[in-house]
Amino acid sequence: MSTPEKNQETTPETPVPYETITEKEARFEAFRQRSGLILAPLVFAVLWFLPLSKLSPEAHKLAAVLGLVVTLWITEALPLAVTGLLAPTLVIGLGIAPAKQAFESFADPIMFLFIGAFILTRAIYLHGLDRRFAYWILTNPWVGERPSRILFAYGFVCCFISMWISNTATAAMMFPIGIAIISTLRKESNNRLNNSYASAIMLMCAFAASIGGLATPVGTPTNLIGLGFIDKQLHRQIFFFEWMAFAMPIVIGLFLLLFGYLNFLCPSGITTLSGVRARFQEERQRLGPLSAGERNTMIAFGITVLLWITPGILALTKGETHPWTVAYGKHVPESVAALVGACLLFLLPTNWKEQEYTITVKQAVEIDWGVMALYGGGIALGQLVFSTKLAETIGTTLTGFIPSQGGWLIAIASGVATLVSELTSNVSSANMVVPVVIALAGPSGLQASVAATMASSLGFMLPISTPTNAIVYSSGYVRLRDMVKYGILLDILGFLVIVFGTLLLVPTR
Repeated sequence: MSTPEKNQETTPETPVPYETITEKEARFEAFRQRSGLILAPLVFAVLWFLPLSKLSPEAHKLAAVLGLVVTLWITEALPLAVTGLLAPTLVIGLGIAPAKQAFESFADPIMFLFIGAFILTRAIYLHGLDRRFAYWILTNPWVGERPSRILFAYGFVCCFISMWISNTATAAMMFPIGIAIISTLRKESNNRLNNSYASAIMLMCAFAASIGGLATPVGTPTNLIGLGFIDKQLHRQIFFFEWMAFAMPIVIGLFLLLFGYLNFLCPSGITTLSGVRARFQEERQRLGPLSAGERNTMIAFGITVLLWITPGILALTKGETHPWTVAYGKHVPESVAALVGACLLFLLPTNWKEQEYTITVKQAVEIDWGVMALYGGGIALGQLVFSTKLAETIGTTLTGFIPSQGGWLIAIASGVATLVSELTSNVSSANMVVPVVIALAGPSGLQASVAATMASSLGFMLPISTPTNAIVYSSGYVRLRDMVKYGILLDILGFLVIVFGTLLLVPTR
């Protein structure tokens, strides 16, 4: 444990953190990863030689591959992206499916939605548009100098930004702002700020970023993965606007609950602080006037969002079967809309004379390609689970133990996805749970599939549950027992909100 020495002088400018990751926790992480190198081949061998007469030869071999891949995902013995590439490699090598079928998921339209959205995200980060928005909110007169309102505003910014860029990128961007807030409040209060409030600021950064990602299809890769399974297996396309229509109330309710209990359980110990808003205004002024890069990014992003929500607007005003709605959905799907925005970044200049544009190819290729490798492998396995009839066998076997319809299935799907997301990445959780839910529910499994997709973005208890948790835990302001305590409370609240929100807001078909 890393703590200050007792005789170390502390000042308002050098706030005392709680702790960083302990040596014991580091050893556990190393053990978890190394164990996967033994457990994964062992699980593969057991399933390979286990007599499963009900399965076809291809389905039997696929079950062994699934066992190996899932074990590697849970233990993270290999990087998640590497495991995603390993999956189709084994599928081809073992004769489960030909190369064309195994690799077709890597050319799925959602892949290009990933690429376009990630390039837009990269431009927002490079030009500091997200930081400008954060300080614009924090200097709002309503926020003023009350710690509770600062906590709310800070969480709102984290939540809103993560609707459009990845949860991890949001947390990484907002993390130093949160540290600055803590430092500023400590200085202005002569170090009277409670440690619990510092924990609340850090937990708000991580938790609000994860919650905000639920609001839009592009808010987190988990949503896109779930939507991919729903589109491929249930033959039901959920448009951007339609997703937001039922996801936004869930996000708003969950965020308000998060703020409510953090504000109540982690008081600042101070009513108001003079000078805090002035400090935030100084930081905002340092950003200077709106740059050409920021302006161009806003234009490209605004056009993309408009293209994303247009199908929903047409469906509401003209009807889903109207020729305009059908034609628009055919020619401007979400993936094309994202690519339009991304291409605009290469066309909108920041300096005509020097031929400088909003983003360069070198900057654009620095997006997270690993997520797409993981997605491609996961979707490939998901499709093969159905084509080899393995899903049908799993569904038939589990039907006797688990109800395949109604609220109980939604609750079970959400609960399992939440638990799995505590042990492995959210993306891996969606890849593992959503196909099983679809196999259980069949054509009427839209609600349960959406619930499992959303619940895969939960997992707030541990630093290993999600990168956003790990980022704020590294600050030293969050004790492990506090993350577990407040995280499990949010897991429970998230589970309840998603179950009841899905039943009330998500269509059955």
